[in-house]
Amino acid sequence: MLAALTLFTLVNKAQAEQKVSLGNWDVHYIAFNTTFLTPEVAKSYGIVRSKYNGLINISVLDKHSQVAQDVLINGDARNLLGVVKKLSFKQVREGEAVYYLAVLPFRDQEHYRINLEINDGKTQQKLKFEHKFYAE
Repeated sequence: MLAALTLFTLVNKAQAEQKVSLGNWDVHYIAFNTTFLTPEVAKSYGIVRSKYNGLINISVLDKHSQVAQDVLINGDARNLLGVVKKLSFKQVREGEAVYYLAVLPFRDQEHYRINLEINDGKTQQKLKFEHKFYAE
């Protein structure tokens, strides 16, 4: 639990979290450079810290109860040259919190269009957003 709190504290300092409502879900998403993670937090999640690695963090909550949802997330990131990178999300459970993490290697100032499909076995929704990564 401490690692999750540390992760979210560091992330909130790095960049504001974003939220969209998709069907019966509130989907929170954020992308940031892995160097914002402390070495201890990165190690606990199996994430390689690098100025050329971005991290995408997704959480899916029931819109009404705000209970974390158990979902599958698949998708990719496409840069402005059309190069596509498949994203592999890892589910992380910390108490009642559930979130999904994917590492995205990038070049300095690389802009990505991120397209995700979120599926809970009954409902499928699409999340699209863009992010520009900077090597720091």
